[in-house]
Amino acid sequence: MTIYVDADACPVKDEIIRVGERHRCEMLFVCDGGLRRPNSQWARLVIVEGRLDAADDWIAEQIGPGDVFITADIPLADRCIKAGALGLDPRGKLWTADNIGASLATRNLMTDLREAGAMTSGAKPFGPRDRSAFLDGMEKVMQTLKRGG
Repeated sequence: MTIYVDADACPVKDEIIRVGERHRCEMLFVCDGGLRRPNSQWARLVIVEGRLDAADDWIAEQIGPGDVFITADIPLADRCIKAGALGLDPRGKLWTADNIGASLATRNLMTDLREAGAMTSGAKPFGPRDRSAFLDGMEKVMQTLKRGG
């Protein structure tokens, strides 16, 4: 089991390290640069330079069944689910085959509305409850995989 982190804008890196260390699990923090190496013997920084979405493509090409992913990027989550991995967004939402289609549709609708000039609100501010929900969700994912789920 490897934890793949879409690390460029991930607000829960420290929480991922805590859970990954507790489960003695390899963690790959994938980015396009500008991050420092995570402070854990179980974590590695992977810098993927090049075109836009190169880090997403690298994760999608490497990940597989039994792996975990952390991303707020809905198209990347869809690709990881199709590869057989389990994952969460940074607020603790479990990405599943059952909810990814609706999330993609909503994302596409909001993009179309913004492109048409509609004023839309952004995501609510990230706070302590989100961190707590993430830690809870991450622990559940790790336990599910350890049980062979």
